[in-house]
Amino acid sequence: MYDPKTPHRLTLVTLFGMAALLAACSRPAEKTEDIRPVRAIVLKSSDIDVNAEFSGEVRPRVESRLGFRVGGKIVSRKVDTGTVVKRGQVLMQLDPQDLKLSQAQALASLRAAETNRDFARAELKRYQDLKTQNFVSQTVLDSKESAYKAAQATVDSAQAAYRGQSNQAGYSALVADIDGVVTSVSAEVGQVVAAGTPVVGVARTDEKEVVIGVPEGRVDELRKISDVQVRLWADPQRAVPGKIREVSPVADPATRTYTFKVTIPQELAEAKLGMTAVVSFSSKTAQPQIKVPLTALFHEKGATSVWAVENGVAKLVPVTVAGAAGNELVLGSGVKPGQTVVTAGVHMLKPGQKVKILGAEAAQ
Repeated sequence: MYDPKTPHRLTLVTLFGMAALLAACSRPAEKTEDIRPVRAIVLKSSDIDVNAEFSGEVRPRVESRLGFRVGGKIVSRKVDTGTVVKRGQVLMQLDPQDLKLSQAQALASLRAAETNRDFARAELKRYQDLKTQNFVSQTVLDSKESAYKAAQATVDSAQAAYRGQSNQAGYSALVADIDGVVTSVSAEVGQVVAAGTPVVGVARTDEKEVVIGVPEGRVDELRKISDVQVRLWADPQRAVPGKIREVSPVADPATRTYTFKVTIPQELAEAKLGMTAVVSFSSKTAQPQIKVPLTALFHEKGATSVWAVENGVAKLVPVTVAGAAGNELVLGSGVKPGQTVVTAGVHMLKPGQKVKILGAEAAQ
């Protein structure tokens, strides 16, 4: 049965539902606090001006590339790379057969010359006796004296040749000329080598140095610094004093850097050849300085400032830049040691901005 009041009831229900929906949509959204994550550092004052750090390699100061003084075929090799050797120790041996034959030939020539010399001496003595009896003329005696002198000269020449061949025979053995360690072996048994060809490298282990490459723009600056520290990559907590021994006058053709050789003390026994080391160049300033990274500066309307964090709120602090020190800037005024300064995210801040320092808990 049709009820005339039913449409009116449906309309009222619909109106009430829409009103409730509109009321729900018109509620204000909950406000969230705007906190910016940043990175920051605590300012410190120091009179140490660290100019640069360079990594390099520990190398021997003296390294010999040894080779045979004569050519021949290698018949034995006594050492390997890393072998500790003493001065005079045999490293390699050539086949001495040909050298011994040449020595024997030189000795035979010497014996023949000595025989001729002895005969010329006896002839001279005999003719001298005859001259005293006036049986021969002075001219004949003079010829015998000349023959004896020529024979003696032949003996001297043969002796020198024999000594040379004896030395050549001795050169068949390659011996170490210093106490050290074998760094390289570039020839094997059975190989025929020419005289002077390097076959074994031997380095002294008592004197070591670190070799680094320095950019051309910093050569003149760093070569004047006396405070040089060396740290091994294997033991970064220990620093030992170093001394610049040599600065290359010519740039490396591959890297376009200049080679610095820094001597390290002998008491650094753990420094082995080939290790990686870091060389730090430092110099003191007349007054303590406060340094910040370049990313900490904020420029606005011609003024230079930094964002200081106090109680979790960023505050813009005007500063003056006194100069540069490597990749950092020296601040002349405006801040003091102990303040926390933002180093990343400076362009996202505004005065009174609440910030959260990333890594703060880990740093504490």
